[in-house]
Amino acid sequence: MSPTDPAQPRHDWTLAEVEGLFARPFMELVFEAASTHRRWFDPSEIQKAQLLSIKTGGCAENCGYCSQSAHFRTGVKAEKLMDAEAVLAEARAARDGGADRFCMGAAWRELKDRDTPRLTAMIAGVKALGLETCATLGMLTADQARQLKAAGLDFYNHNLDTGPEYYAEVVTTRTYQDRLDTLDHVRAAGMKTCCGGIVGMGETRRDRAGLLHALATLPVHPDSLPVNALAPVAGTPLGDRAGASPTIDPIEFVRTVAVARLVCPRSVVRLSAGRESMSVETQALCFLAGANSIFVGGKLLTAPNAGDDADTALFAQLDLRPMIADREAAAA
Repeated sequence: MSPTDPAQPRHDWTLAEVEGLFARPFMELVFEAASTHRRWFDPSEIQKAQLLSIKTGGCAENCGYCSQSAHFRTGVKAEKLMDAEAVLAEARAARDGGADRFCMGAAWRELKDRDTPRLTAMIAGVKALGLETCATLGMLTADQARQLKAAGLDFYNHNLDTGPEYYAEVVTTRTYQDRLDTLDHVRAAGMKTCCGGIVGMGETRRDRAGLLHALATLPVHPDSLPVNALAPVAGTPLGDRAGASPTIDPIEFVRTVAVARLVCPRSVVRLSAGRESMSVETQALCFLAGANSIFVGGKLLTAPNAGDDADTALFAQLDLRPMIADREAAAA
């Protein structure tokens, strides 16, 4: 069996092996990733998900990339949790616009028990619309995870952000183990995990390998694996450091997507933040290298997104079609 046999997903990757994948000649790396992708997925199918900020700003965390942190002056004001009916109206519009997964994000360090009933009502309502449901609400307890699952939550997003060695350069108000503990609670409750990270934050290639190594050695690979490119926000430490400069070379970004596909071959790999600044050619290479999910719409929480018109043109130009939700479930 080769180190990346697509028929035998591995959980025993070493960091050195993942670094070795990054070091492969680019053409060979992308070819192998594309071949692996075809083992589990139709390469012309891309999942469409839509993300809504249901509680914006005022977060107690100090994540150095985030416009919603209360530690930084970014112009984002703290708002209350949205009413369920307003969330459901957004979900209906997302469904009618072609999305098959609806993701709800709240700028919290952790979910509070007092907010859980309102969240479960939202989740149940979105589920009743026939959409896959996903939420990112910060850290969870085991009991909260069970309640969200009972309400109909399919996926829980909780990113590792970066490799463990670089993590303290990004955030200090939550530990790496805190994130792993929440993922444990999510899996124990029977929900699927949506877990990835951000590249272009000043990390090295070894740090990017460290992130993918951490994901590939989880007890269960993420069902969804978002790969975000830093979208610099003025007023945040990482945004001010990056300024107007590109945060990561496009070929290195594609390389990261390819390695993600090889080490987590059955995961749905999503192009997430930063896509609005990518060329069609870069996105095409990412899809070739194994990415098969995007966020649609014009906004990601507080950041801009490519928009429906651009994505309609992208799908037509690249002969892509929307992924059917139950096809993903069968693959996972």
